[in-house]
Amino acid sequence: MPPNFSATTRYRAAKEATGIRRDRDPVVIVGAGPYGLATAAWLSAAGVPLRIFGEPMQGWQTHMPEGMFLKSVPAASSISAPEPGYTFADFRAAEGRGPVGDLYPIPVEEFIGYGRWFQERRVPEVERSMVRGVQADDGGFGITLDSGEEFLAGSVVVSTGLVPFAHEPPELRGLAVAGLISHTCEHRDLTGFEGQRVAVLGAGQSALESAALLHEAGARPTVVARAPAVVFGDPPQTDRPGARPRSTRLRKPGSALGPGWSLFAVSRGAAAYRHLPTSVRMRLLHNVLGPSGAWWLRERVDGRFPVLCGRTVHSAVPEDGTVRLELAGPGGGTEQLRADHLLLATGYRVDVDRIGLLEPTLRQAVRTFGGAPRLSAGFESSVPGIYFTGLAAAPSFGPVLRFVCGTDFAARRVADAVAARNR
Repeated sequence: MPPNFSATTRYRAAKEATGIRRDRDPVVIVGAGPYGLATAAWLSAAGVPLRIFGEPMQGWQTHMPEGMFLKSVPAASSISAPEPGYTFADFRAAEGRGPVGDLYPIPVEEFIGYGRWFQERRVPEVERSMVRGVQADDGGFGITLDSGEEFLAGSVVVSTGLVPFAHEPPELRGLAVAGLISHTCEHRDLTGFEGQRVAVLGAGQSALESAALLHEAGARPTVVARAPAVVFGDPPQTDRPGARPRSTRLRKPGSALGPGWSLFAVSRGAAAYRHLPTSVRMRLLHNVLGPSGAWWLRERVDGRFPVLCGRTVHSAVPEDGTVRLELAGPGGGTEQLRADHLLLATGYRVDVDRIGLLEPTLRQAVRTFGGAPRLSAGFESSVPGIYFTGLAAAPSFGPVLRFVCGTDFAARRVADAVAARNR
């Protein structure tokens, strides 16, 4: 297609190319993390032919630091399946471990083990090949694997996780050339920073836990945060949510995301969330469960290393193999901080253009808002047959899609929509 075609023309062309249902071709799921596995489980239960690609739990294995703990509690950390027997509690029982409650932080290694256990028992059909290309083709989608295999799919569910959306502030990108900057998702092992001065940019769980892990590995971290103060969550009053006093439950109802009316609303109201004005959705997405550390992290942070709050990075300059940061302080003044490395704990921002496996014409045909895909109630994009789940769907359905507990809502909806399309 000529490069000067408008986005509207590209959208119409892709929509026309994919408008004919291909009932005999499989649904392809790209990604074998919690959202991809849950989607596959629900689609297979609905009798929909599918192929799912990816290394099970690879994103968690490769891009989460060793020694990390999940912020979500065990009761909210199960991958959804259409039948009983596949929860995190079932996994622990199968492994000969006792039950745990909300006061138990889940080690990332244990959660990875659970995800692989779920895959082996519920989604054994996972293919370890990687999808390298998706393009509109003959009323469906042409799929290219890294093995060189090519075939047609009737629909595609994109479940590529967090990593494609790692956010790096544009003003800091010059440091990448000098190897002085990286995102937290680039590190599985932080022990390589032993003895180094590391500036950690951010105020959320990722920033605070990464700084704690760096400190414990013998590095010298300094947290730099725009927030006026570091916030930690309150520990659960009991190990079981149902054991809270009735008056407390009425004042702060429980939810998968924690107690409180706002968390209750966004976790139970994901279907209604997409009908809110775009500006309201984006504000809630950033403010509900905003930057904070888990309650169990406080003792590993307080007094252990410097935490500079109310600071913004005014400039960052490579200098003699280090990085010199000029920070704007809360009083309007500036101060300098020198570090051997700048670690970005700046979160993730959904942007369809960063999903490189979708060929450019198809990518540009997906209608977006703020970079995120506009999705139907069934998670389908503006291109018929292309679905997005996981973090990519959070701007449409809310913060619950940032957590494992969101797999239940998402997988049910996607499976229903795809099955209806295949009828």
